[in-house]
Amino acid sequence: MDKAGVYVFYGNGAGKTSAAIGLALRRLGEGRTAVVVQFLKGSDAEKKGELLKRLEPELKFFSFEKNEEKFSELDPEHKEEEMENIRNGLNFVRKVISTGGCDVLVLDEILGLVEHQILSADALAEMISSRPEEMEMILTGDRIDDRIRSCADIISKVTDESKT
Repeated sequence: MDKAGVYVFYGNGAGKTSAAIGLALRRLGEGRTAVVVQFLKGSDAEKKGELLKRLEPELKFFSFEKNEEKFSELDPEHKEEEMENIRNGLNFVRKVISTGGCDVLVLDEILGLVEHQILSADALAEMISSRPEEMEMILTGDRIDDRIRSCADIISKVTDESKT
């Protein structure tokens, strides 16, 4: 099998998560497995992920954050607490990558971790390059660092024309 692709959906528009999960669902239809890990969306994402949990065991959904609010809306004390949860999520992602725990790995809002300086662009690039050849990886977020851009096979910019 050829090396699987790295897809990035980024920009200021809505629909990046939907596009990423839609691609993962297409792969499920091909008999593949997927893991979705969401970052920076708060514990409310876990509630929204209940629908995706109906697709287990082929698709597994994870959100490690405990606060209901999005990360950007938290006060400094709660941000620090949430960063520990996010680090746990990143360790989980590294384990999924190192064990080849799925065919498709969706890292929703992981580009935001780079933007918030929780994860360096170099560390994310290393995660991408260390994935098994047959694992597809789908990343989302508002902004893409050039180091991540150079790792991607397909980059889609999602914009809200009313904000430009």
